[in-house]
Amino acid sequence: MPTAPDPRPTVVTWAASADRLGEAVADRTHRLVVRTSVGGRDLRVRLSNAFGERPVTIGPVYVGTAAAGAEVGAGTNRPLTFDGAPSVTIPPGGAAHSDPLSGRFPARADLAVSLYVPDAAGTATGHVRAGQTSYLAKGDQAAGHGPGPYIEQTQSWLHLDAITVRAEPGTTAVVTLGDSITDGSASTDDTNRRWPDFLARRLLADPAGGSVRGVANAGISGNMLLADGSGESALHRLDRDVLSHAGVRTVVLLEGVNDTKADPTPSARSMTAALEEIAARVGAAGLRLAVGTIMPFHGWPAWSETAEAVRQEVNAYIRTAGTFDTVIDFDRTMRDPRDPLRLLAEFDCGDHLHPNDAGMRALAEAVDLGAL
Repeated sequence: MPTAPDPRPTVVTWAASADRLGEAVADRTHRLVVRTSVGGRDLRVRLSNAFGERPVTIGPVYVGTAAAGAEVGAGTNRPLTFDGAPSVTIPPGGAAHSDPLSGRFPARADLAVSLYVPDAAGTATGHVRAGQTSYLAKGDQAAGHGPGPYIEQTQSWLHLDAITVRAEPGTTAVVTLGDSITDGSASTDDTNRRWPDFLARRLLADPAGGSVRGVANAGISGNMLLADGSGESALHRLDRDVLSHAGVRTVVLLEGVNDTKADPTPSARSMTAALEEIAARVGAAGLRLAVGTIMPFHGWPAWSETAEAVRQEVNAYIRTAGTFDTVIDFDRTMRDPRDPLRLLAEFDCGDHLHPNDAGMRALAEAVDLGAL
């Protein structure tokens, strides 16, 4: 008698968008600490070599419960396989998924993913600004649970760009596509206070019990809608960093401030055309798109009247065009009502562009969970 299909969907529970990390270093184990969102079974990781010029071999790879510092909880560190093998070779521009790891993984789990890179050269792929301390050791130290060999620290995640689980039937996820604000640049390190982290807490605690439970953060500091630079532009990385993730129902887009303060500033029409293209591609994939208005940044050195005029025009389009499934008015949430060109002081980290922890919470609370 045939086995019934598993009704539990594969859903992304954590992600970090890939970029160039500089020169790769061989014979190192990277113990990467991450906080997941939705819980489930049969955990899998996705490893990326998106920006490598040559194949990279990774393995062994272990996953366990993160404890203090570089320590992994005793008895929790388990090996992953790739098509049954303890390592995998990923071609330039490619990615690899591990086999499922049996067992139940709770929601908002702190995990340590330990991966050994025996031979590496050229450009390394990873997420530049993690906002989370991870650890490095010489040689193959992936299987051990103790912190002893991990004498170096890093604020980047190497190669790891997504984690999925099999969640409860009907569960879906949201991807937050953005720049340094979504990446959490001015939030407190090692505390998971990026606004997508606060959103994950809200979704998991939602008494209405909506389907969206997973959160994948696709923010890259310095990112733009139109131009490559700090990461590929939102247009160029949409497929890899958003549409490729499993179980996604909705995309939340907060981009554009880096475009407006670029020199030269692009036209508002070029930016709204990019938003229209993203809406079309997200819709063609069967997903919903929520677009956030661009937040104020008067007081930042690159602010100008030209940049402000473009920001206002783009925001007016976002609010009135009817192009998107929903609009999140982050500008209205974050601006000072007495001086609408500036962030509210209680939400300003001090540079007049990036929200502090309180601002990050306010951004998450501005999201209508039902609209996701």
